[in-house]
Amino acid sequence: QVQLVESGGGLVQAGDSLRLSCAASGRTFSTYGFGWFRQGPGKEREFVGGISSNWNGGRTVYADSVKGRFTISRDNARNRVYLQMNSLKPEDTAVYYCATAPRMVVSTTPVDYWGQGTQVTVSS
Repeated sequence: QVQLVESGGGLVQAGDSLRLSCAASGRTFSTYGFGWFRQGPGKEREFVGGISSNWNGGRTVYADSVKGRFTISRDNARNRVYLQMNSLKPEDTAVYYCATAPRMVVSTTPVDYWGQGTQVTVSS
């Protein structure tokens, strides 16, 4: 079975940076897309960003709220997906979830596996 394990969350101040990591197993990593979602306190789970499979060119897509601040990357040799988060804002506070889908993750619809999530808290 596919397993996704997130790590790298923590408590930071506004303007700080964090790098989240998603370790994937049980899947041919390079042939699937991955993405990140987040769910803040009192909010619904929302799309953060996604990266397509290598077969689909490794394209990246970001939510407007994080564009220019967050960067998704993948390391196919290590079966890892990363979310580099810079210039963090208090509104970025949320549990961040890694997800995977056959081609690309841009919404919850195609997601077939989810990680357990990692907490990111940004204080002002």
